[in-house]
This record gives sequence, structure tokens and C-alpha cells, in this order.
Amino acid sequence: MVGREKQRLISAIREADAKPGVIADKALAKAMYPGHPYGVSATAASVESISRDDIVKFWRDNYGASRAVVTLIGAIDRKQAEAIAEKLTSGLPQGSAAPAVPQVQMTIPASEQRVPHPAQQAAVVTGQPSIARGDPDYFALLVGNYVLGGGGFSSRLTDEVREKRGLTYGVDSYFAPSKQPGPFGISLQTKKEQTNEALALVRQVLARFVAEGPTDAELKAAKDNLVNGFPLRIDSNRKLLTNVANIGWYGLPLDYLDTWTAQVGKVTRQQVQAAFQRHVHPNAMATVIVGGPE
Repeated sequence: MVGREKQRLISAIREADAKPGVIADKALAKAMYPGHPYGVSATAASVESISRDDIVKFWRDNYGASRAVVTLIGAIDRKQAEAIAEKLTSGLPQGSAAPAVPQVQMTIPASEQRVPHPAQQAAVVTGQPSIARGDPDYFALLVGNYVLGGGGFSSRLTDEVREKRGLTYGVDSYFAPSKQPGPFGISLQTKKEQTNEALALVRQVLARFVAEGPTDAELKAAKDNLVNGFPLRIDSNRKLLTNVANIGWYGLPLDYLDTWTAQVGKVTRQQVQAAFQRHVHPNAMATVIVGGPE
């Protein structure tokens, strides 16, 4: 069974590693997080080297009741939930607390990598380490990113890069906070011959947004869309389960979901501008271009 699963995973990795977007994302992670676990990706060789003994040792070393976060959703009371959690973890050793994740090197040098690829379009990604999940600027950055590139067709990046100039079919920006500061990034695909023009425009739009922040109209539209779309984030047990698990995993306030829309609603232009200036540094970002002009 171990051998079969290894071969299945190796095949999936090799297939993915032929795609420009995957190549770009892995190279960007390595550039953003040099020498850090967040910058490491599985390879066919690393999977091939794993033995059954390695898996058993990893499980014994890392799976314990003291590290478990049990999330339950359904028509149960606290007493029932505690009983279920006890039953689920009773077969695990007590274990010890998880080791701390290494500190992230927050300031990285500006860099640009160009990787040849025969694909018709170039994949372009740029980013930097940014915020951890519990950062107090989380909601200001969430709202601001909706304006910048997270709001689909209503975002600035889409308007400037796609709608006005036709340089891409899709461009987006994102924050991916984790235990340690996760990345802020921007990604797009474009025709090879338009790569340099598209990248220059993305950098221009980002720098202006960091300097000036959103307009009043953009801020209101972003907050309205996020608040009105909140029910879709919790409209199934699976989505509720994910949200509640994040509360436990990241140590978020227990009323996090109850106050989410209020937190979004009170974000100001000044907060967005200040948060972006604290956490996004357009002149100190790693960039990877796969399939563009050399």
C-alpha cells in the first residue's frame, strides 16, 4: 500500500511540475522563504526516499492527544461533544506540545527569476512574507485586498490589467496568513510578448495602492460585497467546520464568526492604507516568470 501511494503521489507531482503556474508558485515560495519550511515543496525524489518506517516514526513523533484540535458541528451539546472528543483522541499517545515553527525572515531582497518554458503564455507571480493569522491588521488587509485584486472583476488589478489594456484574462492578489507570517502575492498569465508590460503595470498599480489606499467608493463597495457574501462562507456544515477549526487552530476569539461582519464594517480608508504600508513592500518582493521572454 505504501508503494502504491508513493507512486500515485510521484505521478501527480511530476504532472503538476510540468505546468508553468506550479513551477512559478514553487519557485516563488522558495524565494520568499529561504531556508524555511514554508519554502519547501515535495518533489518526486523526496517522496521516493520515504520508507514505511519513516511514516511510522513521523506518526509516533507528531500525532498526540496534546496536539489535537477536534472540531464538531451538529446537534450536540457540550457534554456530548466532550465525550466524542475524548473517544477520538483516546487511542493517541499523550505526546508533547508541537515544536515552534521557525521565525520567518520578514525582509527579503527584491529578486526576479525567469524560467524558460514552451507554453504559449507566461505565468507571472510576485510576492513577499506578510502577516500571521492573528495579526490585528487582518481585517484591514482583507478589505483592502478585495479592492486591489481579490474582488474579481471589481478589483483595480483586473480593471487596469485586463479591462483597460487586455494584457491578461485574469489577475488576482491574495494574503495567505498562517501560524507564521504567510505570503502576500499577485499572480497572472499573459502572452509571452506582453510579459514585461503586464508585470510593469502590476507593479505600478500595487505601488499606487500601497501609497494611496482605496477610494471611499471602492472601500464601500468592498465592505458591502464582503458583508453580503458572508452567509456563503458558512452555508454548509463543511464550511462551518472549516471556520470553527481555524478558530481552534489559530487561537482566534471564540466570537470570531459572530463579529466578522462588524469587523469588516468598521474598517476605514486610513486603516487600509496604514496596514498595507506596514505589511506590503513593493520594492522588496520576489518575482518569478515562467515562459516569458528571457
